[in-house]
Amino acid sequence: MENMTLNPIASADMTRDAVLRVRGITVSFGGPTILENLDLDVWRGEILGFVGASGAGKSVLMRTILGLNRRQAGKIEIFGTDYDETDDMHRMAIDQRMGVMFQHGALFSALTVLENILVPMREYLSLDPQLMEEAARLKIGLVGLPQEAAHKMPSQLSGGMIKRAALARALALDPELLFLDEPTSGLDPIGAAEFDELIVTLRDTLGFTVYMVTHDLDSLYSACDRIAVLGEKRVLVDGNIAAMLASDNEWVQSYFKGKRALRLAVGHSGG
Repeated sequence: MENMTLNPIASADMTRDAVLRVRGITVSFGGPTILENLDLDVWRGEILGFVGASGAGKSVLMRTILGLNRRQAGKIEIFGTDYDETDDMHRMAIDQRMGVMFQHGALFSALTVLENILVPMREYLSLDPQLMEEAARLKIGLVGLPQEAAHKMPSQLSGGMIKRAALARALALDPELLFLDEPTSGLDPIGAAEFDELIVTLRDTLGFTVYMVTHDLDSLYSACDRIAVLGEKRVLVDGNIAAMLASDNEWVQSYFKGKRALRLAVGHSGG
């Protein structure tokens, strides 16, 4: 993996604590290998944007880290613990420290927004039902949804509201590590910008770490402290926007030096 200079937020040596460390990850599904000998670190408190060409395996890696895909080789450490080597009780404790927002929200269609947020609480917590409902309503407010959305079904929500409801469910257990899979896909530019701003605000306020699978250049410029680029079945380069622009990798150049990317760069530099 080509290591570039990270930006001050991501590279601060005060902690440099890897909440997630993957080494030598190899994944295939009985055919061509999707990921091969892949290494990646995610630092505490950062927002990492994970990008790559369509079909390169971005979501595959995230689902593999979460244990939803089998891997043929490699090691995954979460919060300093080898996930494979620990016992079931410690795995459950690790699971409770993570939140996941899947692409398109993946809300349970037969449950209300409130009931969706309560699902992980009921699975992991032994609390009075009224306390759990109050906590779920706090999450609804935290992501900017009106309280009347609590009793709406997913089919009654706009695309932006679905994203926020899914985020509220991902935050149900107050995670330290939040996984977001294409969180702004399907949103208009204003809605996407508002969602990016929400993620940054929540990270700054609550202090969690974000692993964001995305293809949204606006998100990479406005929300991410560091970017890791997936290609050729591994992480090709990681660093900030300046590192991406300095990379001599052909795909990275085409992605970050295209006309739209350069317009964004000018906008963010104040030009």
